[in-house]
Amino acid sequence: MAQLPDDDLEKTRSALAPTLDAMASILPWVGKTQPVRYPPELNKRWQAACRALADDWSKHGRSDPEAIRPRVFALLAVAIETGEADCLRFGETLASVADHLEHKAPGNRLSAALSAATEALLDEGGLENPHFGERLRHFTGRLEAALRPSSKPGERSDVLDRLFVQDAEERVARMHEALEVLPIDVYAIELEASELIQHAEQIEMWGIYHLTRQVLNFALQLGDASEAIQDQAARDIEQQLLLIGQALRSIDY
Repeated sequence: MAQLPDDDLEKTRSALAPTLDAMASILPWVGKTQPVRYPPELNKRWQAACRALADDWSKHGRSDPEAIRPRVFALLAVAIETGEADCLRFGETLASVADHLEHKAPGNRLSAALSAATEALLDEGGLENPHFGERLRHFTGRLEAALRPSSKPGERSDVLDRLFVQDAEERVARMHEALEVLPIDVYAIELEASELIQHAEQIEMWGIYHLTRQVLNFALQLGDASEAIQDQAARDIEQQLLLIGQALRSIDY
């Protein structure tokens, strides 16, 4: 094996020096066990309370949301023992959620926020998880936002709007494709339009709803024996799909 010239070897050493120094500085920390911040017994009780809350919400969240109230206050009691500000704020926010559920069924935003929060509580390590504080702050903010009245009709949220738009754009694209084949794939157009109508109705996107119902009406004309009527219906569907596309692009999420 050929040896590097001395000049090249020296240049290589110089170039690697900062990297080697950095590695040497962190070696003493590699494999070092992080100090435990909370008594193990307290952490076990926190994890047990989190697991009980997550289980109850999973089983009764939709049918009997008030059932989680005892679990919430059991978790709050442990949060108070930690003396940790993030834990206390999270526990107090969960208590507000429990109060809310006594008087009103959870909407889509609150259900999604509570499901995500209870699932995140099951992360390995419990109180000792390195991302514990960050996670609590995130879900505390999300739950607080879900408790505030939505500025959108129904229980819509930016997440739901974005998912709806993504799904609707895919359906519109498939309807465009169905128009381009010969013979026109009437079944595909009717199927996609019916699904889009249903989804738009669920989150009260009435503009999209009415535009798509018109697509469905035109699709019924594609089975007409008259070629002239079929051609006109195809052009009308194309125009409606363009209008739906414009409407989807105008949705703010």
